[in-house]
Amino acid sequence: MRRLIAALLVTATAALQQAGAQQQAGAQQQAGAQEPDAKALYSEQCKKCHGVLGTPPRTMQKKYPKIATFDEKFLEKHSEDSIVKVLTKGKGEDMEPFKDKLLPAEMAAVARYVRELAAKKKPESEH
Repeated sequence: MRRLIAALLVTATAALQQAGAQQQAGAQQQAGAQEPDAKALYSEQCKKCHGVLGTPPRTMQKKYPKIATFDEKFLEKHSEDSIVKVLTKGKGEDMEPFKDKLLPAEMAAVARYVRELAAKKKPESEH
């Protein structure tokens, strides 16, 4: 009887592990199939402080004098990876980390979008 119970437990455990692995693989495929909506994420998480087009509103500039404006200078100094790092860890006391609010793929999408905003602000002679 004990052998039968042990065999049933082993079989049930293996079946649960296999089902969990299949579910996780399905979720990863689904997540990989759809790119995060960077503009929507930016609007939800960043726009209040950094503005619609990457220029912080005056109220935020007064409250946070060191707040970044996403422009040509920003683009020169910040790679996509460095933006993801700031999103992950925050920036001093002025910017909270987003590691608990955004997934890594979402942070990467927002970083690309921020760089796109900055690239749009290059002087017309450089386009």
